[in-house]
Amino acid sequence: MLASVRSAEEALFALQAGADLIDAKEPSEGALGAVSPHTLRAIVAAVGGRLPVSATVGDLPLDVEQLRLAARLNADCGAHFVKIGIFEQPLDLSRLRPVPPAVAGVPLIAVLFADRAPPLHVAATLAAAGWHGVMLDTANKEAGSLRDWTDQDWLADFVQRARAAGLLVGLAGSLHEEDVPPLAALGPDYLGFRGALCAGTDREECLDPDRVRAIRTLLDRAVGTG
Repeated sequence: MLASVRSAEEALFALQAGADLIDAKEPSEGALGAVSPHTLRAIVAAVGGRLPVSATVGDLPLDVEQLRLAARLNADCGAHFVKIGIFEQPLDLSRLRPVPPAVAGVPLIAVLFADRAPPLHVAATLAAAGWHGVMLDTANKEAGSLRDWTDQDWLADFVQRARAAGLLVGLAGSLHEEDVPPLAALGPDYLGFRGALCAGTDREECLDPDRVRAIRTLLDRAVGTG
């Protein structure tokens, strides 16, 4: 269970309520809005090594030098994983290859967007280029959830290909409670949440520990551990 947080206080809420992975993100700044370096350091300090922390570089273009600087900054602030959004449509797979070598030593997660029609065969390219993982999300948070843009068979194929390529694989994108059982059944490494964990299920509101615990319980039941 990945919980996206925008502050150290939210990180503690999420940790104490049962999240497995803390994801630093500023929802008011876009689909993958970046928190400030000061905030990221505070989140990492609050978590204190008890859980891994991921962070996003923000909604940047696929420019190797910009991504290198932003990813290095996140790593220097203590992030264990750095998420990079691949916003291009159509996606030129050749442009994904130079990014990991440019940021050597930093585990990179490529974030693809279901509402921008990513190719299913991208997993093999990512793995060969040295990406650590892949996440399927949605870019337009007002236009429906992940399952509104894909069907179960496509998602199953996506997860299977990513896992076969040796990638860490996550699913996210305006997920709701009803999305948990069918998505968990596909066997991703994690499901990612923001809005579903917030007061009024509004991703720009504060994290609600009760909502985190409710999603935690649903996910445990879905995978047979609750």
